[in-house]
This record gives sequence, structure tokens and C-alpha cells, in this order.
Amino acid sequence: MAKIKSTGAKAVLECMRREGVTIMFGYPGGAVIPFYDELYHCDFIHHVLVRHEQGGGHMAEGYAHATGKVGVCLGTSGPGATNLVTPICDAMMDSIPLVCLTGQVRTEVIGKDAFQEADITGITMPITKHNWLVKDANELPRIMHEAFHIARSGRPGPVLVDIPVDVFRTVIEYDPDEAQQVSIRSFKSDFKVHPLSIRRAAELIAEAKKPVLYVGGGAKAAGAHEELLELVRRTNIPVTTTLHGLGTFPENHPLSLGMLGMHGTAYSNYAVHNCDLLISVGARFDDRVTGKVSAFAPDAKVIHMDIDPGEINKVRRADASIVGDCKAALTELLKLVKEAGDFSEWHTEIGKWKAEFPLEAPDGTEDGIIHAEFAIRELARLTNHDVTVVTDVGQHQMWAAQHFGTRKPRQFITSGGLGTMGFGLPAAIGASFASEGKEPVWCISGDGSIQMCIQELMVASIYKLPVKVMILNNQYLGMVRQWQEMFWQKHYSSVNLEQAPDFVKLAEAYGILGLICDKPEELEATLRRAMEHDGPVVMDIRVAKESNVFPMIPSGQTINEMMVRKPEPALAPPSVCHFEPKDTRVPDPNEVVDVAR
Repeated sequence: MAKIKSTGAKAVLECMRREGVTIMFGYPGGAVIPFYDELYHCDFIHHVLVRHEQGGGHMAEGYAHATGKVGVCLGTSGPGATNLVTPICDAMMDSIPLVCLTGQVRTEVIGKDAFQEADITGITMPITKHNWLVKDANELPRIMHEAFHIARSGRPGPVLVDIPVDVFRTVIEYDPDEAQQVSIRSFKSDFKVHPLSIRRAAELIAEAKKPVLYVGGGAKAAGAHEELLELVRRTNIPVTTTLHGLGTFPENHPLSLGMLGMHGTAYSNYAVHNCDLLISVGARFDDRVTGKVSAFAPDAKVIHMDIDPGEINKVRRADASIVGDCKAALTELLKLVKEAGDFSEWHTEIGKWKAEFPLEAPDGTEDGIIHAEFAIRELARLTNHDVTVVTDVGQHQMWAAQHFGTRKPRQFITSGGLGTMGFGLPAAIGASFASEGKEPVWCISGDGSIQMCIQELMVASIYKLPVKVMILNNQYLGMVRQWQEMFWQKHYSSVNLEQAPDFVKLAEAYGILGLICDKPEELEATLRRAMEHDGPVVMDIRVAKESNVFPMIPSGQTINEMMVRKPEPALAPPSVCHFEPKDTRVPDPNEVVDVAR
């Protein structure tokens, strides 16, 4: 193709068109006015005006979570750019592909403390796969295509392109086809699966008597759910998933163990603890999964498959390491894995744990109080487990992970690695845009989390998106309160949220239907009303104030310290927490101080 003349801003839009971008989330400012002027004439990208740059970043994340495509967000220089730091870090921790564009002051005044100058490339260097400060407009088309390539390739993640205002305005001459030919010598995005590693893994599976599949977000990112199902069908190996692995394996399958880890099911944790082979598929042995690493699956050999070679042997030494895309790795493994051996004794042992430690959800018939676990189960029942669920971070997040019963890939969207309160609402909006507003998205939030990015209700209102916000309102920062109850002698410091807005009136102020429910017998009608309403809804669901999430393995501890809920006696006050610690030792405060959120 012949070279064309274009402003830097117009070149950015042309690059996005070629990368298949149809929607972006942004907020204007002085340094990006040239871009917005070109966007004014653009007919192939829909720009969503967010109400805060952090919300825009989380919307781009929600879109990327729901589609697997690269999410795009934009902020101006200075505070606009720094407001994107939280979603950028969140995307980095959870391996979500983002291209974040920021404006910058004129190149001639960079480094001179100009108005709204911030060194955003320096600030975000540790939390991006790569970033650029573009001082030469002629390099802009090439950099834009490299940004998309790096964001989506290998282990996905966020990249940032910082563009000075004069670079946006500069007229350049470039070849669009040539700019699109990405060649980065130092960046290897694809790793072919080594046949010897596959063979070794197949041998370990054949030798195992008590194997467990441990499936993480890498399997979801690779779209490896069908290959995983086939491996399970062929081998009868039980499956546990991480928070981000939920949905990769259907939780109504008889071999599903649900989620493992700190708030995973007791039976999944016991299965992992007692297994002789742990097959990690796209998981990174996160501390909220392993607890004390030396006591995690202590007698198991490990197969670790991951697209990021940096994860292999980082936390747990692997007996067979497979570097590569999980879908490709499982495809090759299936060529060697034979039909299942006899795991009947192993299945029976797991069945006993399932019977002894079931997940419980009090229905409120005895105490007249709505319990969050039951509210989530009712949502799952009424929607037939067939809606996208996006959560904020806290107790409600763990209850949703435990009780919704996720069955499809990319159905459960949450902030895992960073644990970002405020993620839920904007991410749900981004997920709704992914379906062009055709499918309902349920945002399960808490009365603390929802207030962090609540201004994005305006976006849901303007577009009449079918985003159903379910606030599980316990009038506390629930997860912090739970830790203060258990490990800090009930010193409830700065966690009381009784002084809160009227969420119904607040929803109405945004032009959104607001509902409130505080009686178990009215819960179904409230949820049905929300389901039937054509547009966004905010529900204030008043739940038990001092309920705790169980099971629970305290931070850095072992399965021997796992706390499980015991049946509550009749007429027991709902605030009483019944659990049975295997060891009554209180953890060192230094080991639990990281639970602020």
C-alpha cells in the first residue's frame, strides 16, 4: 500500500481499526483533545464516556474478560493517567490484555514539571508488559501495532502508550501495511510444547493413584475447556479450580471439586493435600491457594503447564514442566494419555469429604434473616446458572465463587491477584458492552465496594444496559471485620458502614430502578423483578451483619488450621460464628496484616 499522510491522532485510530477495535472507554482532557477531535469524525469506533478513568480501565478489563479480546482505555495526562494505575496493575496481576493510551505534555517541556505532567511510563514500568513514551510521531503507527501484539501474545497483559499532545498533532507520512508487520526480535510470544515434557507428564498420570487437576486462569485464557473436559472424560481425574479458573470446568460435573485455597471447599483442599499427583493447568501456585508452600500437597508429584516460563519452579518445583499454551499442551497430552485406571478408592475417599464438609447456605427460615450464601444460590437457581456474574472484592466475592456454581468459560469475572474493590460495577458494564447490551450481567457487590466506582451507574443508565447490581449489604467492610473478629480480638476498627447512602434513592438519582429487600420470603420476588426489568437495576439486599466465609485457611497456614462451619443450633443468634479450628494457635499478626482488602 502507498504511504498516506495523517496526523498522529488519526494514525492511532487507523491502527486501532486494523487491530479490530470497535469500542474504547475514555475520559477527555487537554492533552488528548487532538485525539478526540479526530474521534469526532470517526465512524468505526464507539467511544464510551466514563465518569472516572479508573472506571474506564475496569470497563476495558471487563470487556477483555468477557471476550478474550484486547480492551482499550484512554486518559489524559497527569491525574488522568495516574487514575489508570489501579486497573493497569489489576490487569497485570490477572493477565488481562489491555492497551492503555495516555496523553502527555508537549515534548519540549517534558521533565520541566509542566502543568499536568506525570512520568506515567516510569510509574507503570513494573505493572505493564511494556510501555512507551512516543516522542517521534513517525514511530507511532509501529508502536501502536506492537502494543496490541504484546498485549495479546503469550501471557496476556496490559501495555501503555504515552503520547505527547504535539505528537498527536504532528502530520506524518507512513505505510499502514508496513506498520502492521510486527517483528520484535527480543520478544518471543509462542513456545512450542516440548514432546519429552508431554511424554513425562503422560507417564506420571499413568503411575498416579490419587491425581488431581488444578486448573487456573491460563486454561481460560487459552480456551482449553474442551480439551480439559476430554482429559477428564478419558481419565476420571477430579478437578479443582482457582478463582480465575472458575467456569473452565463445569461445577455441576460429578468430578468437580469447586474452588481450592483459602476459601475453597474443604473437600478440594483435602483432595489436594492427599493427592499423589497434582496437574497444574495454567495456574501459578498463588499464596491464597497454597498457604504454607512447604505443606501444600506435600506428597504429590507436580506437572506444571504454563505459557509463562517464569512461573515454572517459581513457587513449587515441578516433576514435569510444560511451557506453552494450555490448549496446545492438553491437545498433545491427549495423544498419549490412555483410558483411566481404577480410581474408585480415590473417588470414594473424596466422596466422604464431600459428605462431611458440604457448602451450606442457611435459608433464613429459622432466624428471619437473609444470608448472603442463600441469596447467591437463589440467583443461580432463578437464572439457571446461565448469566455472566461479575464480582467486587470481599466476602461477597468468596460466597459467589463458592455458591453460584459456574458452568461456562468467561462466565465468572472478578479481580483476583490485586483484589480491587470498585472493580465490579465498571467491569460489569464492560462485559455488558461485550454482548452489545443483549445479555444480562449480574454484578455482585458489597456495600463497601460498590461505593468506590459508583459514579459509573451513569454509564449503565445512559445506555440502558441490563446490568443488575446486587449489593449484599451487611453494613460492614465484611472481610476485614471477619479477620478482626478471628485474629484481632474483635477490635472492629474502621469497618462499620452503618452510615451509608440510601442505595434505592441513589439509583433513582441516576435514573435506575432501585429495590430493597430485607426479608427472606421477599428475596425471590425482588430478584425476579430485577430480571424482568428492561435496563439496569440496583438491589439493596440486607444480609446477616456478622456472617463469616467458611471454609477458611488463615493466611500462610496449612490445612491443619482450616476452619469449617459447624451446623448452627436452633435459635442461635445470626451474629454467632461457629467454626472448628484444627489448631487454636493465633497466627502471627505479621502474617495477616495483608488482608486490608
